[in-house]
Amino acid sequence: MVLRTGARLLAEDPRTSLAAIATAADVDRTTLHRHFATRKALLSAVFQAKLDSSEEVLDAARLTTAPVAVALHRYVEGIIPVSREWPVDTRHMMQQDPAASVRRDQLSARVDAFVQRAVDEGHLRNDIPLPWARAVLDQLVDTGAHRFPEIDAAQAADLVVDIFLNGLGNH
Repeated sequence: MVLRTGARLLAEDPRTSLAAIATAADVDRTTLHRHFATRKALLSAVFQAKLDSSEEVLDAARLTTAPVAVALHRYVEGIIPVSREWPVDTRHMMQQDPAASVRRDQLSARVDAFVQRAVDEGHLRNDIPLPWARAVLDQLVDTGAHRFPEIDAAQAADLVVDIFLNGLGNH
C-alpha cells in the first residue's frame, strides 16, 4: 500500500515528502521511516517494484518466441496495468538510482530487440528509424494507460496493437 501510494503521489509531484506519503497511505511517519529510512530508499523500492512488474510482463509476453502480433498484444495488455499501478516516470526519476537505471535499460533493450524483430519480419516498415518506432509504441502504451484509464487493458491493447501495426489510415 505504501509503495503504490508513494508511486501515485510521486508521479503527481516528484518532490512529494515522506510525511505526505505516510499520511496518504494511512501510516504514521515512524512506520514509514522504519521501512524506508530516506526518501531515496522509498524511491528505490518504488522503482524496483515497477521494474519487477515490468520484467514479469516481458517474460510472459514471450517477445522472442511468440508470433509478433501475439507477443505485442501480451506485452501491451500486461504493461498497461503496470503503468497504471506504478505511474512514476522511471526515465527521469532513476537518475538518483544508477542500479535501477541499468536494470531499466536492460528491460528497455528487450523491447527494442522486439521492435527490431517486428521490422525484420516485415510487420513494421524498415525505412522508419528504430528509435522512432519505439517512441511511437511507448506513446501508444502511455496513451492507453493514462489518457484513457476507463478502457480496460485488453481493449486498450487491441487498439494499440492495431494502430502500431496498421496505422490510423483507412486502408
